[in-house]
Amino acid sequence: MGIDLKNYLEEKVKQYNTPEFIELDPIQIPHSYSRKEDIEISGFLSATIAWGNRKMIIRNGNRMMELMSNSPYDFIINHKEHHLKKVDGFVHRTFNSTDFLTFIEGLKNLYKNGVGLEGIFEKYKTADSLQPAIHQLKKEFFSVPHLQRTQKHLPDPQKGSAAKKINMFLRWMIRCDDNGVDFGLWKNISPSILSIPLDVHTGRVARKLGLLQRKQDDTKAVQQLDEQLRKLDANDPVKYDFALFGLGVHEKENIKFF
Repeated sequence: MGIDLKNYLEEKVKQYNTPEFIELDPIQIPHSYSRKEDIEISGFLSATIAWGNRKMIIRNGNRMMELMSNSPYDFIINHKEHHLKKVDGFVHRTFNSTDFLTFIEGLKNLYKNGVGLEGIFEKYKTADSLQPAIHQLKKEFFSVPHLQRTQKHLPDPQKGSAAKKINMFLRWMIRCDDNGVDFGLWKNISPSILSIPLDVHTGRVARKLGLLQRKQDDTKAVQQLDEQLRKLDANDPVKYDFALFGLGVHEKENIKFF
């Protein structure tokens, strides 16, 4: 892998990792909050519905916050049965009000009876990966009563998923720089073990650039791409998500070949 490719990607990170990125991205929803738990919960729920048209994701993410009185942590912890009636009718693609109610109860259980979102990832991280912790999160999250169909909204890398949405959420919470996009809230987890939020855009660009050979966007592809990006920057490999995603969305006809 040549220095030219690294320099090219570094320039694209600088171009796209800016406050302007927030205006068109679901990360704007947690940026509405200052309390740690509000940022975590709003980020987690916004990432959960982050597939499809970004304007629709942002609109429905904001709607979720409105239904929780724009105080997600307080609502999760203190809601009464009658407060949940407001959620009736909510839908984002295949994520419906039943799924939303399950996520509310799953989060309540994590924060009241468990260690919270950050605690799960601290507890189950390994020396070089957070993917096993995603698997454990799913197990603990769905210890509350739920319909089987709702489980599809929380992916599991151990079942082959690229887990794009949860890896994106983890980037938001863990990466820390001076550019104002990612939060760097979770200080006890190193950005070096983050995994790329692999989607159709990042996958297509990574293949064009020779960073990824695997054709499917699955957990093996994530591992392969992580390995290559960690060669470029072992301390902060997932900063290149900005470059790959930005190229895929805004410059797909002009991507250089290396």
